[in-house]
Amino acid sequence: MPAFPYRRIIVIGVTSAGKSTLAEQLAAKLGLDFIELDALHWELGWVDAAPEVFRQRVTEAIAAPGWVIAGNYSVVRDLTWPRAEAVVWLDYPLRTVFWRLLTRTMRRCLKRELLWGTNRETLWKHFKLWSDDSLFHWLFKTYWRRKREIPKFLARPEYAHLQQIHFKTPQETENWLNSLS
Repeated sequence: MPAFPYRRIIVIGVTSAGKSTLAEQLAAKLGLDFIELDALHWELGWVDAAPEVFRQRVTEAIAAPGWVIAGNYSVVRDLTWPRAEAVVWLDYPLRTVFWRLLTRTMRRCLKRELLWGTNRETLWKHFKLWSDDSLFHWLFKTYWRRKREIPKFLARPEYAHLQQIHFKTPQETENWLNSLS
């Protein structure tokens, strides 16, 4: 297979689809910078960065000649999508992302994994399904909306320049990643 021609790539999908994992692997494989929007967004204690601070961080990060971004933040889409050359959409079934969210949350909580500064996930917060702080709540709140919205964003004329790469299963994604030289 010929070398992958794109140097500015965005990986999108719902929570726990594997955006960060794929973006980091893709960046390493292609020798590009890995940009995790969550790391630029979250302050200590799970406080959102002020929009102007977040936008400035993203502006600085995408100044590099080549990168792979993990994330869907609409507040910076006007900065990232016009500069990008390709969008990889991880469009997996709900059961797949739910299972990934469950196992990831359990692992992070049990191992007390450090996330973006001094942040750690707690089981209680996520199992409060009625709470906006719960990633499970967020998944159920956004899953179907994203399935409707993403194709509309990708069809907009201002994003016609983007090469669209759409995967419906993790196996498709893995096969594609392994095929890249």
